[in-house]
Amino acid sequence: MTTEQAQPIEVVFFDFSGVLADEGFVNGLRKIAVRNGFDPDEFQHIATEICYEGGYATGTATEVEFWEEVRKKTGLVEQTELLHLEIMTGFDVRLWMLEVVDVIRASGVKTAILSDHTNWLESLDFEHSIYSHFDRVFNSFREGISKRSHDYFHHALRAMDVVPERALFVDDNPSNLLRATDIGMQTLLYDEHDKVLKQLQELFPDLIFPAI
Repeated sequence: MTTEQAQPIEVVFFDFSGVLADEGFVNGLRKIAVRNGFDPDEFQHIATEICYEGGYATGTATEVEFWEEVRKKTGLVEQTELLHLEIMTGFDVRLWMLEVVDVIRASGVKTAILSDHTNWLESLDFEHSIYSHFDRVFNSFREGISKRSHDYFHHALRAMDVVPERALFVDDNPSNLLRATDIGMQTLLYDEHDKVLKQLQELFPDLIFPAI
């Protein structure tokens, strides 16, 4: 967590997978790899790069096209329906994190999702009403840009009308956090929930956060 900033926080941006929910994409890919006799690390890397470079993460390709390219590059033979189900069932929403979001938002601080995701996120919202906890949702699939670019962070800051120094970004990916830090945002690494809760308490000493 960046600690040198003294600016009050006006907006908290939360990553989705790995923060607000379990890592359904990564975990699902690794399960698919094991089931099909592939090396999990290699399969995950190939599929992730296809997701980004092939355009599914930024809305220029469909899920069907994404899986078709994965099949071409890896030799995978499973059908899209089964692969889709494996990924989607891994996105267990962390209700305790939504409670944390609600506490922050109720204090007058704006909250937003800043996620590299696809139309899967919209399906999850339909089932769990995730978006209702946030002032704005930035989904790379709809925004046409991903967190691999500093421009995505600038775009989100402009949309929320906040300067970087008064925005906090919570993510489980150190590379994403580094890019946010590069442009002046305050950052918090989500690794252990209790640790994150303690750090949030330090940033928002007047708030009372729920325990798991």
